[in-house]
Amino acid sequence: MNLAALDLPVRSAVPALRRALESRGAAVLEAPPGTGKTTLVPLALAGLLDGTPSRRVLVAEPRRLAVRAAARRMAWMLGEPVGERVGFTVRGERRVGPDTVVEVVTTGVLLQRLQRDQELAGVDLVMLDECHERHLDADTALAFLLDVRAALRPELQLVCASATSDTAAWSRLLGGGGGDADGGADGGADGGADGPAPVVEAHGIQHPVEVIWSPPPRPVRPPQGLRTDPALLEHVAATVLRALREREGDVLCFLPGVSEIGRVAGLLGGLRDTADVLQLHGRADRSVQDAALAPGSRRRVVLSTSVAESSLTVPGVRTVVDCGLTREPRTDHARGLAGLVTVRSSLATGRQRAGRAGREAPGAVYRCWAEAEDALARALPTPEIMQADLTSFALQASCWGAPGARGLALPDAPPAGAMAAAHTTLTALGAVDAEGRATGRGVRIARTGLHPRLGRALLDGAPLVGERPAAELVALLSEEPPRALGDDLAAVRRAVRKGNDPYAARWRDEVRRLRRHPDADEAPAGVGDAEAAGLIAGLAFPERIARRRSPGSRPGALQKPEPGAASAYLMASGTAAATGAGSALSGAEWIAVAVADRPAGSPSARVQLAAATDEATARMCAAPLLTDREEVRWAVPPGSRRGEVAARRVEALGAVELATEPLAAPDRALLRAALLEGLAVEGVEELLTWSAEATSLRQRMAFLHRVLGDPWPAVDGGSLRERAEDWLEPELSRARRRADLERVPTATALARLLPWASGEAGRLDELAPERITVPTGSRIRVDYSADQPVLAVKLQELFGWQTAPRLAGGRVPLTIHLLSPAGRPAAVTADLASFWRDGYRAVRADLRGRYPRHPWPEDPTTAEPTRRANPRR
Repeated sequence: MNLAALDLPVRSAVPALRRALESRGAAVLEAPPGTGKTTLVPLALAGLLDGTPSRRVLVAEPRRLAVRAAARRMAWMLGEPVGERVGFTVRGERRVGPDTVVEVVTTGVLLQRLQRDQELAGVDLVMLDECHERHLDADTALAFLLDVRAALRPELQLVCASATSDTAAWSRLLGGGGGDADGGADGGADGGADGPAPVVEAHGIQHPVEVIWSPPPRPVRPPQGLRTDPALLEHVAATVLRALREREGDVLCFLPGVSEIGRVAGLLGGLRDTADVLQLHGRADRSVQDAALAPGSRRRVVLSTSVAESSLTVPGVRTVVDCGLTREPRTDHARGLAGLVTVRSSLATGRQRAGRAGREAPGAVYRCWAEAEDALARALPTPEIMQADLTSFALQASCWGAPGARGLALPDAPPAGAMAAAHTTLTALGAVDAEGRATGRGVRIARTGLHPRLGRALLDGAPLVGERPAAELVALLSEEPPRALGDDLAAVRRAVRKGNDPYAARWRDEVRRLRRHPDADEAPAGVGDAEAAGLIAGLAFPERIARRRSPGSRPGALQKPEPGAASAYLMASGTAAATGAGSALSGAEWIAVAVADRPAGSPSARVQLAAATDEATARMCAAPLLTDREEVRWAVPPGSRRGEVAARRVEALGAVELATEPLAAPDRALLRAALLEGLAVEGVEELLTWSAEATSLRQRMAFLHRVLGDPWPAVDGGSLRERAEDWLEPELSRARRRADLERVPTATALARLLPWASGEAGRLDELAPERITVPTGSRIRVDYSADQPVLAVKLQELFGWQTAPRLAGGRVPLTIHLLSPAGRPAAVTADLASFWRDGYRAVRADLRGRYPRHPWPEDPTTAEPTRRANPRR
C-alpha cells in the first residue's frame, strides 16, 4: 500500500462521512478538486484502508476516461493491479475479479445495471461522483437509487460527491425533499432522521491561482454551432507559448472539442524539441490518456476538452490556459435534429478550470477573454436535462416504471415539450404504449445500451442485412466517425474496417459488444454495403429519409443533379436539407440522413453523414409515415395573383410526395376548409362580389357597430373572415371553386349577421335608414362611407325644413351637403336652422345670378320646397 498517497485532505472528513451514513444512510460530500474524494473516499468506505469489514462500493463517474483513471489510481494506492480489489466497467470493457470490492463504472453502465437488477444485490454503497456537472445519466441514476432506497433497500447507502459548494439541492433530494441543508462535517453527520441529508465538507489545500486576463488582440466572431473562429484558436496557441515563457511547470489548455484541439496542436508543432504536446479527450488513444495522467519527463502542454475539469488530475500542471468555450447539447425538437453547440463557459466552469492550476502548488490561469465579458456569463452550467434529446431518458424512465418521469425525484423536472417529442418517437418505435409504459420491445431496445433509435435499427436491421453489418453500422452511428472520412456512411464503414487508429479500435470493441451471435453470417445474399447502410440509417432515423428536390419547388419535385454540386433534399419530417459541395451523395435521389445539423441562420439542415437508398427501402423503413390522403387547398398558380381550389390525391412519406393525381370529387369538408383558406389569404373584398346594395348594408352596419357597439357586429375585412362560416352559409357548403364564391349574393349573406336574436335587426331602418324622405317627398340615399353619415340633396328641396333627423337613436346628427341646382356642393351643415338664419343669404347672393330660373326666396323657412325650376316667361 502506498501510504504517502493516502495522505490526502479528504481523509479528515471520512469519519464524519461514516457517521452521516450510519445515521441517515445518505450524505452529500462537498470536496474541492484535488482533495482525493474520487479515489480515497471509496477505498475508505469499502474498509480497505483500516482493516474494518469490507463492503462492496460502486463508484459512478460521468466519463469513461475518468472511470479508468480512478480505478487505476485506487489500485496503485493499494499497491496492486486493476482487477483485484479495485476494478472497473465501461461499455464494452470489464475488469473485475472475485475479490473486487470497489468497482468504478460510468453512469450509463450503472443505469443498465439498475434496470436489470433494481436491488443492486451485493452492493452496499453507491457513490455518484461529480454530481455538480449535471449530466443527464447521473441525474437519472440518482432518481432511480432514491427509489431503491425508499421501496426496496433502505439499507443501501448513497453518497453524492460534488466539487462545488452548491450542495443544498442534493441534500434536499437525498433527504426526501426536506428543508435547508446543514453545513459542516460535524453538524451534518449528527443530523436527525428527517429533513435534508447531511452535508460533509472536506477542506482541500488549494494553492493561490493568479488570474491573467489575456483577450485576443483583435475582435473574434462568437461561436456558431460547432464552429470556432480560427482567430481565437491562433490567440489560444499564442497564449500557450506565452505561458511557457512566463511560468514553470506544465500547461493545461481547455478547448471546446476535438477539432479545436487538433488545430491548436498543429499551431504548436514547433514545440516538439522543448515540450510534449498531448491531446486529451474521450476519443484519444489510451496511451495518450495514460501519458497525460502520469508525470512527464519534460515539460508538457496538455490540450484538453472538459474531461479534465474536475474528476481527473493532470500532475505537474502549474498553468491553465482557458479559451472560455465549452460544448453543450442542443435539440431542435420540431425538426428532430440534435447535436452539440459551442457556447460561452459558465462562471462556475471557469472557476473549476482555474483551480486545476493550484492543485499542487501556486499557479496561474490565462483567460483568453476580457474581464468585462464575465458580466454576461451564466453563473452555472445549464443542466443537461433542460436542453438535451430526452428520448433515451424517457425510455429509461418507462422501463423503470415511471412513464413520463412521473414520481421521480429529479433535481430539475424535464421540459414538457422535450418529453412530448420523446414520447412521440418512442411510440413510433413501438417502445412504449399510448400511456407511456414500456413494451417488451422497448425493454429489449433499452437493454442494448444504445439510443432507442439505434437500438431499434440493430434489432430490426440484423435479420435484414446480417448481424455483423448491422452491428458495424450501428457502432458507426453510436459514436460519430471523424468528419475527414466523408459523409457517405457505406464508404465510411469500409474505411473504418481497414483502419488502425483509436477510433477504429473503439469501433471494433463496440461491434463485438453489439453482436449477440459472433458466428452469424455476414449478410443475407444480395444485400450490398450501400443497401445495408441505407436500411440501417433509415430504420434509425425514418423521419430523416429524404428525397432530392429543386430549390423553390414544391415538395418532391426533382432536379437534375450536377456532378460534384450540392444537392437539396426534403426530409420526411418536412425539414429541408442539403449535402455539401463535392459530396459523394450528391445526385442520389433518396438518402437516409444519420447525422445533420442546422447552422445558425440557415434555412436548411446540413447533411454530415448519410447513405444513398431507394424508394422501396424508404417505404419499408418509414412505413408508419406513409399516407394516402386527399389534399384540397387554396393555391395561387405561379405568375398569378388569383388563387383557386386545388384538389388532388397524394401518396406521401411524411412531407415527401411520392405520387399525385387530380381529385375529381373532393371531400366536402376539405373543400370548405380550402375555400375558407382562400378567404383568409385573399380577403372578402377581393374574393366576393360586392354590389351597391351589399356595400350600402355593410356601411350601415359598420356605422351602428362604431356608434352603438353590441349587438351590432363588426363587418371589417378581418371580422368577416373570422365569421365567414356564420354569414356565408349555405353558399359556402355548396361552393366548389372561386367562381362560386364570386356569385354569392353578398347582401343576402351579410344580412345573416344582423342581430335577429335580440330583435334589434328590425330597427336597422330606424337607426341607420338607407334613405331619408325630404320635404319634397324625395327619398334621398344616405352615404355612410365616411365617419359621419351624409345626406346630399338640392337646397330647394329642403325649404321649410327646420331640423334634419338624427341617426342611431338620436346620437348622431345627419350631415347635410346642400347642393346647387347643378348638383354641386354649395354648403355643408349639421344644423339647418342655423344655416337658414346665418348662411343662406351668402349662398343665395352667390348662386341666384347663375341659376335665375330656380327659386331663391328671401325666407326659405316658409317657402314651398320644390324639385323644379320656375317656368319660363
